[in-house]
Amino acid sequence: QVQLVESGGEVAQAGGSLIHSCTASGGAGLSHSMGWYRQTSGKARELVAAMNLEGDTYFADSVTGRFTLSRCKDKDKNTLYLQMSSLKPEDTGVYTCWWGTPNYDYWGQGTQVTVSS
Repeated sequence: QVQLVESGGEVAQAGGSLIHSCTASGGAGLSHSMGWYRQTSGKARELVAAMNLEGDTYFADSVTGRFTLSRCKDKDKNTLYLQMSSLKPEDTGVYTCWWGTPNYDYWGQGTQVTVSS
């Protein structure tokens, strides 16, 4: 069983920055990926950024160059940080932390992010 606890800023102006964190308890020894999905109005949920156990990263084209990931490993916890910079109004949406393997997916509670112009 993996538990995810998210935290992070919710409101920013265009051009500003926010940081989100997601701490996963359990499953640290399993080969997995962690990241964030984003649900924006009128669009399908998309994977915005992710990192696997080896540290390889993925970023959606829409956020490449503006969003970064970093990770802090503890004994049995992994905390992933999403640094969102140069935010745009189109980054507005619900950001949900995800932890997954080919067989399992776990989800955080999600955070509404609003970027004003």
